[in-house]
Amino acid sequence: MGDLFERVLLPVASPDDATASARALQPRVGDSVVAVHVVEKAGGAVDKTSVEQREEEAAHIFEAIHAELDDHTTVETEITYGTDVAETIFEVADDVAATSIVFTPRGGSRWVRLLTGDVALDLITGTDRPVVVLPDQQGDATAEDPTGGGETS
Repeated sequence: MGDLFERVLLPVASPDDATASARALQPRVGDSVVAVHVVEKAGGAVDKTSVEQREEEAAHIFEAIHAELDDHTTVETEITYGTDVAETIFEVADDVAATSIVFTPRGGSRWVRLLTGDVALDLITGTDRPVVVLPDQQGDATAEDPTGGGETS
């Protein structure tokens, strides 16, 4: 197997998450990074925000990724939609031939993770490719989601 960081899939949830994740990845980055923002769909229920609002948020997220990584590697971005954030990330990893999935864990109480599901655990245990968890160099206060994976509907 090649270098873990050759073609990284970087799931991101917010501009702050994107900045923190990109800063943690930057010293290790390889040939390319595919930043993915997963919009978690409600699975038949009404979504809280419009597609346009979600796409605008994704644009801000991707601006943060480009600001941190454009001088160091080739950056691609993708917004995708799914009812299961981890499964959607795995599908994108397959589609882009990622050598690894890389993320920085996010804060959130154990109760929040218990009640909403722990996407980070799903990412680590549910894939056939390497998953790299990088330390969050900015601390837990900067993120909205413990995985960098998506929005809750």
